[in-house]
Amino acid sequence: MFKKKYKSLNMTNLIELAQNNDNKAIEELVKRIQSSIYATIFYLDPKKENINDFTQEVLLRVVKNIKSLKNPKLFKSWLNQIITNMFYDDMRKKYREPNIISIDANNDEKDNNHISVSSPIQLEDYHPRPLEHTLSLELNDLIKKSIHKLPDQFRLALVLREFQGLSYDEIAKLTNVNVGTVKSRISRARNKLQEYLKGYVA
Repeated sequence: MFKKKYKSLNMTNLIELAQNNDNKAIEELVKRIQSSIYATIFYLDPKKENINDFTQEVLLRVVKNIKSLKNPKLFKSWLNQIITNMFYDDMRKKYREPNIISIDANNDEKDNNHISVSSPIQLEDYHPRPLEHTLSLELNDLIKKSIHKLPDQFRLALVLREFQGLSYDEIAKLTNVNVGTVKSRISRARNKLQEYLKGYVA
């Protein structure tokens, strides 16, 4: 009975209850966001060895700091910021001077000091028909591999835009670059993906 009640709540109401120490609401919130956090980390760094541990750390930080979120409607952006910051910190620990490959024009060089990696994606569950299943799996695998080939900055911008549905302004704020740079990165990322998928997708 209680489980159905919490499952039927919209995110805003669920977050408000979680902020008031409702353990059932917190449990439901964690269930709703953990897969998207994992997916985001995987898309951003498929070679990362501790994706499960990193996902748990993000969830713990969300639970610990949920009361600091003043506007529950901004939860998605708040969560993205947590993941982004944690990923930045994790990379800084591993690399003193990260080697970031850029396919941007020279006017984007100023932004290369920012390590651009992060953020949860909300992947849609399409449930393809039986006849489409094999092709869908093959295409999805190819798309994932193609996204992984992109430089960090472009992969981040593309994931936030295409999978999370964030606006250019929101992405600019998250990655500390201007809107023009965000648009440029997304455009170049899409062009690179088209090159990778050429011959497979008409």
